[in-house]
Amino acid sequence: MSMDRRSGCPINLSLEVFGDRWSLIILRDMIFGGRRHFRELLNGSMEGIASNILADRLKRLMELGMLTKADDPSHKQKAIYSLTEMAITLVPILAHLGAWGRVWLPVSEELSIRAELLEKGGQPMWDKFMDELRHEHLGKPLDTASDPSVRATLQAAYEALVASKALAADSAA
Repeated sequence: MSMDRRSGCPINLSLEVFGDRWSLIILRDMIFGGRRHFRELLNGSMEGIASNILADRLKRLMELGMLTKADDPSHKQKAIYSLTEMAITLVPILAHLGAWGRVWLPVSEELSIRAELLEKGGQPMWDKFMDELRHEHLGKPLDTASDPSVRATLQAAYEALVASKALAADSAA
């Protein structure tokens, strides 16, 4: 993709890729939510992206080499989006962004539990997660199949916290 670049500064160039409101949200939903179809990305995000914006950002992320698109073998009229290695290597950056947000921004406990676990898990957890994403999106074999997956661990922690808060609310009522 040909982009007009303001400078060759790596921070500037990164912001030219991720500086819009939606690109990192789409990648977050693919990485952490396992969403790979247009409808899943459109309906599964709590931020409420419009369909035309989603289509534009998916196209842009493909042009930048962050995503690929293929026909979904399970459904003739669906396409499936896959992360590339370039996108998969964002896991540590997203972990750091989440850790920073937990410290400085008014996050909710439920929505920040994944960031907390990723921060505590550090590089070993990030490496395992990236290996799992490479398996899922690039078809690379896993060195060791260990259950549960990082995504499943993060989701289970989220669900346990939501259930605990619901139980506490019921008890208080």
